[in-house]
Amino acid sequence: MPRIMGIDIPGKKRVEYSLRYIYGIGPGRAREIVGKANIDKGKTADDLSGEELTRLTQVLQDGYVLEGDLRREVAQNIRRLISISSYRGGRHRKGLPVRGQRTHTNGRTRKGPRRTVGAVRGKEARSVAKAE
Repeated sequence: MPRIMGIDIPGKKRVEYSLRYIYGIGPGRAREIVGKANIDKGKTADDLSGEELTRLTQVLQDGYVLEGDLRREVAQNIRRLISISSYRGGRHRKGLPVRGQRTHTNGRTRKGPRRTVGAVRGKEARSVAKAE
């Protein structure tokens, strides 16, 4: 299991697919990186030589914002939107979908599990009924 920039990438997979385990690298960027580093597309990550790993690391460090720096940058952008009280910042603050999705019936991923409002359950329900 080779280590690139402090991240263990799967060794049994082709380099192009293994690179995707690094935050900030998707399919297109992975192809681009493999091309810039002059690595054979059919090679698996375990088969990479020390020189190839060095080239790969050099390409990643020179041209891309990845992992911790990218996460920090995204978090700062969200904090900036919240601090300037933009519409998108307010949606982030409330934990609602930011990009205009429908929330009347969907949106459970951002909103979390359903919370029943106004329902009284168990012993409290019986005591409320007796009081009336």
